[in-house]
Amino acid sequence: MSTSYASKKILVVPLDWGLGHATRDIPLIYEILNAGCEVVIAAEGKHAALLQQEFPQLTILPLPGYRIQYAQKGWLFGWKIVQQIPKILRAIRYEQRWLQETVKTHGIHAVISDNRFGLYHQDIPCVFISHQLLIKTPFGGFTERLLQKLNYRYIRRYSACWIPDYAGDNNLSGILAHPAELPPHTTYLGCLSRFRMREGVTRLYDLLVLISGPEPQRSNLEKLILEQIKDLPLKALIVSGQPGTPRREQITPNVLQVNHLNAQELNEALLASGMVLSRSGYTTLMDLAKLNKKAILVPTPGQSEQVYLGEYLMEKGYFYSLPQEGFRLKQALEAAARFPFRSFQHELDMEQYKKVVRDFLQR
Repeated sequence: MSTSYASKKILVVPLDWGLGHATRDIPLIYEILNAGCEVVIAAEGKHAALLQQEFPQLTILPLPGYRIQYAQKGWLFGWKIVQQIPKILRAIRYEQRWLQETVKTHGIHAVISDNRFGLYHQDIPCVFISHQLLIKTPFGGFTERLLQKLNYRYIRRYSACWIPDYAGDNNLSGILAHPAELPPHTTYLGCLSRFRMREGVTRLYDLLVLISGPEPQRSNLEKLILEQIKDLPLKALIVSGQPGTPRREQITPNVLQVNHLNAQELNEALLASGMVLSRSGYTTLMDLAKLNKKAILVPTPGQSEQVYLGEYLMEKGYFYSLPQEGFRLKQALEAAARFPFRSFQHELDMEQYKKVVRDFLQR
């Protein structure tokens, strides 16, 4: 371990919109620690619990998230988010005041903000992480251009912008992170995943189902899968995406359902599965790409970003995607078996982010 940065204290803050922001920050935190820096995390709720489990030795400061509420119906998703913009702006103003005080009281030397807009500071380097420079909405062009303008206004207040993707055509985010104009000081991180590839793992499951996302859509997908999987001749593991509530149930002799797996268990389950079924959340996509897994994507209804990513990555041949409405598991598995999957990895460096982090710490 290097000790050249031992006196430096880095604050890392993930957005509270799904656990993906917290989990994709894990490899960054490890790299900062490996460089000899001290890391302080700011989070609340399940995000704080997840990171405390991963890093029990680190200080986690309580910081309220944006606490987005989700619509009951997918088609209302966009309107529900728009209605909460004033609340989000208030949260941004609060976190800006909070940061000014925290830098003084905790001696913070730099900040890494994963998609939180108010964590910039005039006296220390601050990094903004996002794969959504263009924010997809159900309302199309004008709204997306307006949100991009607002997005860039905040990003320009940071010292740097890190994008968890690759710069070239072989990428995972499409137009979201490859718009015509990039913010200043932008660097592509490559793939950010806490998981590790390992060859020669014995296949235990024909299908691994990863259920995630906001309610009620998480429960809707779970119910749909449970109704349809029981009669299929396959060995499957269903992970229900409910950390903190231990449960393990043998649905059929060949289908096991668990509420949650820790990082190591999930890494092993992914490696031991022939096919994965999941949402098209961006962190999940990076995990699948890192482990070179074939997957069926079912975007969260109404979530424009996930719908776009599913369609984009299916067109590229990396994953097979179809909507939740009218979903039939048997037909989906048959179609995926015929789908001409392409490997995303090719010759990409899956640890590109490490050099970016080291360069940042040196500066």
